[in-house]
Amino acid sequence: MSFFIPAAVAQTAEGAAAPMGGGFEWIFLIGFLVIFYLMIWRPQAKRAKEHKNLIGGLSAGDEVVTGGGILGKVKKVTDEFVVLEVSDGQELKFQKGAIVASLPKGTLKAI
Repeated sequence: MSFFIPAAVAQTAEGAAAPMGGGFEWIFLIGFLVIFYLMIWRPQAKRAKEHKNLIGGLSAGDEVVTGGGILGKVKKVTDEFVVLEVSDGQELKFQKGAIVASLPKGTLKAI
């Protein structure tokens, strides 16, 4: 059965050439890193920066949406928490990180 498998021929010359593709693999690695940066890293950093600005700019009277989908008007802002008025007389406390979006003024009355 050994006649189906050709014998490997080793190179015996002293000054044998380097294997093919000596620098070609680096192009793929660099291309992969560029694609990773453009499609994953940069958009995620942009979203994190926008969320940080949103949280930092919260003030009383802003209308916001939480991660759970609760709409409310900001009544009080502390270092770590936000008090939202979700209906007349109903106030709920949330962590600042739970706020995901700010709404235009008057949105809650229009709903």
